[in-house]
Amino acid sequence: MYERNYELLRSKFAEFFLPTLFTSMAGNICLFVDGLIVSFLIGASNLAPIQIVAPVITFVNLIYWMIGLGGSVLCSVAKAEFDDEKSNSYFSVSIISLISIGILITIFGLLFSGSIAQFLCASQPELVSDVSSYFSALIIGMPFLCYMMSLSYFIRADGIPSLPFRAILIANIVNICCDVIYIRFLGMGLSGAALATSTGYLVGSILISYYFLKKERTLEFIKLKVNSFFNFLKNIVTSGFSSASTQLYLTLKLLVINFLVGIYVGKSGVVAFGICYNSLFILYIFLIGTAQTMSPIVSVYFKEEDYSGVNYIIKKSLKIVVASSLALSVLFIVYPQALLFLYSVKNPADVPVVLNALRIFAISYVGTAITFLYTFYAQAIQKNQLSTIISLLEGFVLPISAAFILSHAIGGNGIWISFAIAELLTILFILAYSKHINRKTDGEYSGFFINKHNDDENVFEHTINGDVNAAVNLSRDVQEYLSGNKSAALVSMAIEEMLVNIINTNETVDTIDVIVRNNVENILISIKDTGIDFNPVIENPNLEFDNISVLNKIADKIDYSRVLGLNSTVITIKNN
Repeated sequence: MYERNYELLRSKFAEFFLPTLFTSMAGNICLFVDGLIVSFLIGASNLAPIQIVAPVITFVNLIYWMIGLGGSVLCSVAKAEFDDEKSNSYFSVSIISLISIGILITIFGLLFSGSIAQFLCASQPELVSDVSSYFSALIIGMPFLCYMMSLSYFIRADGIPSLPFRAILIANIVNICCDVIYIRFLGMGLSGAALATSTGYLVGSILISYYFLKKERTLEFIKLKVNSFFNFLKNIVTSGFSSASTQLYLTLKLLVINFLVGIYVGKSGVVAFGICYNSLFILYIFLIGTAQTMSPIVSVYFKEEDYSGVNYIIKKSLKIVVASSLALSVLFIVYPQALLFLYSVKNPADVPVVLNALRIFAISYVGTAITFLYTFYAQAIQKNQLSTIISLLEGFVLPISAAFILSHAIGGNGIWISFAIAELLTILFILAYSKHINRKTDGEYSGFFINKHNDDENVFEHTINGDVNAAVNLSRDVQEYLSGNKSAALVSMAIEEMLVNIINTNETVDTIDVIVRNNVENILISIKDTGIDFNPVIENPNLEFDNISVLNKIADKIDYSRVLGLNSTVITIKNN
């Protein structure tokens, strides 16, 4: 008897994780490195203007997350539904929209840079000049950031995760090198740090465009009518807003917190908040990397009703984000001096304020990790309303409410404490919601992540290695499982034909997942493998072992798609 060992999912997650981890650095590590280099070359006090401009970056993140990530999730779902035209439509609309929006953001930012700087510096008017200089150089790179990041999401969904990894890695190296050149050798100061970031985005955009020259890519641009274009864009925004809304609320939260810190703590407080916020860039590398690895996999497997596969991925993802957040939390609570050293904080007025803020702020890391992952998970299983509510509570309503109340009651410390309180209350809300759904559905949905469970009596999950004998034995075992069903022999034959052809058309194929669902009207056979493209609907006379014509005669319907770098085949046989 065969059982599923999840080796296919484990290897696919591992294949995507490291490249996605590095890809997630694009929106975070550049600003983190900018902060380090600015502090080292021209003093930690210059972190204040960078922190004040941070809401602009989070707003741009909102745009490319909402359209880029939202579009890539819908693209993955369309592939799972074997609809290539729809997947290409989501791809075309997302990329074209983001390039256009990025250009508009740059034009608007340059035209109104002075007014925007004055708005951002409402509680620190003496910083307007520095903020305007940094902002103007940074806004130039926004079209390239939008294009590079959105394309990276689709490339990963197309099963080519190494290309975004290389492009983002080189973009970050270029940014670091240009930081030193522009600031130290050209004496450009804060504007040099921003221009270095924009240069990195430009180089990364050029490199990631190599995707369009790759033979193995499956996504391509297609022409759409205006009405269709905006209908697809509406669907993308609706799908992507739930997870991207975290960036909207973060933008608003930063604006309010910057204002409160300026009032209750002063410039040292803005420097402290800048370092606390920059510490999140380290954490978000792991959170975004994990969540964006999880999201397309979960969306595909949930769509195919493979709930045990979803459960495996979410547990693996949760372990990663909790472990990384806990490690960073302990590090900065016990040894906050590490960040003071990195940021060259030496001003006696700043040191105690930064140390105190870091120790309190780091308590919130684990809660941030859990709520962040949950937001992406809810979007991946198409619970967009839940994802939006969580984002609104955790990202804006709770922290801002707590910050206003506690800062008025106990001063500056209340602002730092408000972040941990917001995370705790959000997790309690999720727990209460999960229990409510469990009772409402009589246990159909259960657990913290409200996932369904496969019906063990009617769903059989199997994993085999690429061995013909194993394939033959598995087909016999399935026939025994379905004993008494008139279609059992046909199902057995269909599985054997499909598996043998997969094995014979590949030099090696390590793992094949087979799931058989015995429904009332039909029996569905879902097969996933990591081999070369093999569409059983199309008979190939050049293949020596291809007797797939037998399968096509047996099956009532065969759906095939290349998704997440896997062959995904669903064979339908009617119950007689």
